[in-house]
Amino acid sequence: MEDQVLLERRDARGVVTLTLNRPASFNALSGEMIAALQAALDRIKDDESVRVVVLAAEGKAFSAGHHLKEMIARPALDYYQQLFARCSRMMLSIQKLPVPVIARVQGLATAAGCQLVAQCDLAVASEDASFAVSGVNFGLFCATPSVPLLRNVGAKQAMEMLLTGEFISAAEAQARGLVNRAVAAAQLDAGVEQLVASILAKPRLALAMGKELFYRQREMGAEAAYQLASQTMAANMMEDCAQEGVAAFTQKRKPNWTS
Repeated sequence: MEDQVLLERRDARGVVTLTLNRPASFNALSGEMIAALQAALDRIKDDESVRVVVLAAEGKAFSAGHHLKEMIARPALDYYQQLFARCSRMMLSIQKLPVPVIARVQGLATAAGCQLVAQCDLAVASEDASFAVSGVNFGLFCATPSVPLLRNVGAKQAMEMLLTGEFISAAEAQARGLVNRAVAAAQLDAGVEQLVASILAKPRLALAMGKELFYRQREMGAEAAYQLASQTMAANMMEDCAQEGVAAFTQKRKPNWTS
């Protein structure tokens, strides 16, 4: 199962790349693929040397979503319930990682594959990539993919994608907010690296606190969100990274962050 997802530490900067490694099946999220992704995320979640995670894929597709042939072979409610519960847990593990996760997207990202892109904190797509939540074309409304999709794009745009199952281009995905950047295929790695370098220039602790706050406050009313945000900023100000950063600003110098 380990070769379903390749884990690579690219360099000493703390960049970890997780690569979906089933190109022959368009990196479909089979039970084994979901388990392998979960294992990889669990392996790095408490590793403080990790600064950013890039989620990539081998082959012509990022991910075609759930493995439909595998699913249709086991028509049992408890199997489907457990499968989608495991997939949801894996998706939430991306959100719960204390470091930013960047999707590097080429080719197709459909159904749960599109969900995977939406679940990542950031996404850079090749201009020839395409996106769809296409389960409805097979009689299966993309219910679980709708969760992060609706938290990325506008309600009517999300509903149109869910009801029609139609594909959108990388440029349209960027316009709708599903991805941050759409770049030429030859510039995909460079586009990801731009975000990586910007993240690495910031203190890990501040980003971790900010990411947790971002997702928690999104589910709250405005008053509760402001209360939580105020507490988070106060706690952040007590940390060395903020003290050093503010001091550097007032002294008109570059901050000297240790992590």
